[in-house]
Amino acid sequence: MKGFFRNLKGDAFGGLTSGIVALPLALAFGVSSGMGPSAGLYGAIFISFFAALFGGTNTQISGPTAPMTAVSMVVIAGIVAANDGDLGSALPAILTVFLLAGLMQIGLGLLGTGRYIRYIPYPVISGFMTAIGVIILLTQILPSLGYYPKEDLDYVNNFKSEAKEVLLENILKDEVGEGMLVLENLEGTISKADEITEAVILKESQTLAAKEASGALGALKVISRAIKNISWIELLLALGTIFIIYGFKRITMAIPSTLVALIVMSGIAYGFNMPYRSIEEIPVTIPTPNLEIFTKFSLDNITPYIFTALTLALLGAIDSLLTSVIADNMTKTKHKPNRELVGQGIGNSVAAIFGGIPGAGATIRTVVNINSGGKTKLSGMIAGIILLVVMLGLGPVASKIPAAVLAGILITVGIGVMDYKGLKAIPSLPRDIKLGPVRISSEVLIMLIVLVLSTFWNLVYAVGIGLVIASLTFMKKIGEITAERSDVKPLKEEEWKDEINFPEDLKEKVFIKHLKGPLFFGSTSDFQQLTLQIPDNASVVILRLEKMSYMDQSGLYAMEDMLQKLQDKNIEVVFVNVLKQPRYMMERIDIIPDLIPENHIFKNFSNCLLHIKEIINHKKLLDKR
Repeated sequence: MKGFFRNLKGDAFGGLTSGIVALPLALAFGVSSGMGPSAGLYGAIFISFFAALFGGTNTQISGPTAPMTAVSMVVIAGIVAANDGDLGSALPAILTVFLLAGLMQIGLGLLGTGRYIRYIPYPVISGFMTAIGVIILLTQILPSLGYYPKEDLDYVNNFKSEAKEVLLENILKDEVGEGMLVLENLEGTISKADEITEAVILKESQTLAAKEASGALGALKVISRAIKNISWIELLLALGTIFIIYGFKRITMAIPSTLVALIVMSGIAYGFNMPYRSIEEIPVTIPTPNLEIFTKFSLDNITPYIFTALTLALLGAIDSLLTSVIADNMTKTKHKPNRELVGQGIGNSVAAIFGGIPGAGATIRTVVNINSGGKTKLSGMIAGIILLVVMLGLGPVASKIPAAVLAGILITVGIGVMDYKGLKAIPSLPRDIKLGPVRISSEVLIMLIVLVLSTFWNLVYAVGIGLVIASLTFMKKIGEITAERSDVKPLKEEEWKDEINFPEDLKEKVFIKHLKGPLFFGSTSDFQQLTLQIPDNASVVILRLEKMSYMDQSGLYAMEDMLQKLQDKNIEVVFVNVLKQPRYMMERIDIIPDLIPENHIFKNFSNCLLHIKEIINHKKLLDKR
């Protein structure tokens, strides 16, 4: 316990700062999900606290994230639509899915699956993250314009005929379910049909209209109607929010720009008594468990939701462990992936019981926590407590926040979550497959398939299809190029024949690394350990690449990151015998010659050794001066 509080001041400030950063995002994600701002806050409070307490990444701040909210939004919309558009009656089923997802994450951690996350190739992650950004942007255009399909009566009236059919179909289903023969009870059926009022038809029409306009594709279908029915007040609030978020960052990064935008634009809207749409009222009481999860659902009723829950569990695992890797790079520590999954699962399970939306490790909040001094699990727990205090103390004030302001915040989140590094690389990647008359890079094709399918169809199926295509493409390439396994040796590795007589006086300053086989998405994790193996007092690193026959996009960026880190430490790197395909890949993004100039690339080891001696002698001469 004493060690738990060893960095109390730094953890307190880190938790406070990251909690403040999380506040507007939690509200925005809650509204975007369809469950309301309080669900976003509950998710942020419980996931942050319990994932930190039981997780395996000391500095990680968890809560609702863009990817998890995007998937949750689809889940919630589907279950609400199946319950006649009534969120209240759908809530137990929704929270059951979230609870199952949390329990599955615990199971994934206990089974030790955390170490396998690194096998997801870069193009799949790139396409998925960009799709998340596109989905958020498209779905937030409507509220930023002040347009809500359920309230557009002209649009809703288009669904009246379908609504009548659905209502009649429900009557027939109910009677069959009750064991009644419809023909024998024809008069009763007609009587029930006559009881369908215009109000009931209107409500069902609104449900169908909202379902049709949901998601990225639905938003595109009604965007022309939104523009015709634009609310200029809502649009100005959203644009003002976006302007402040990007503009304030140019002034200072010490205060979160999203929080500044939230306070300023909400203050303007409320202070000038603008006719804006506010978010739902936020309760100011301690959250209580939703026991209907346990009383209304048996194992039979849960079965249809198992695959949906697994979707959320896997996405949350990927999202969290990617953030854990970023935290490791910043703090020079090593997270425990399986323990992290258990912590995330506990956090999501508790959040579901109390009515919160699911979440994962949040990159921006984690970075803020580390930069503010957070070093232990206490910082994440404090962040959750801060959000609880804010909710209880400022709930009525927060309920006055304009919905358009939160839409503006989410638009900036959507813009920020896209993978611009992967998008910029599209023109430069080798076009290694032919589709009819066109040649295209297989990695670009995978990214685009995942991007399009995720945006307009199904996020999880898209990732699964992307993984299958990536695996098949990789096996085809490796079958053509080499049968050797990827092999990255530890620091003390076997000398090759031409290294046996390597000068003793150079061994303390020069480190030779052998790369055998392909550098691909499955081996990048081991490759990244090379940087950690090389002491800071090293002068030169020799990378022998004559047996590295293939490099994919994940390996390319891993190589780039390693070279940049060694360059920052003033350690020179030289290549020996770079083969054709890896060289071509490195030339496409200018690793050669920007990080490795031509005079640092050698055909054989003997020529390289002559050059190394010159470098060492030159450095010795400079040291004497």
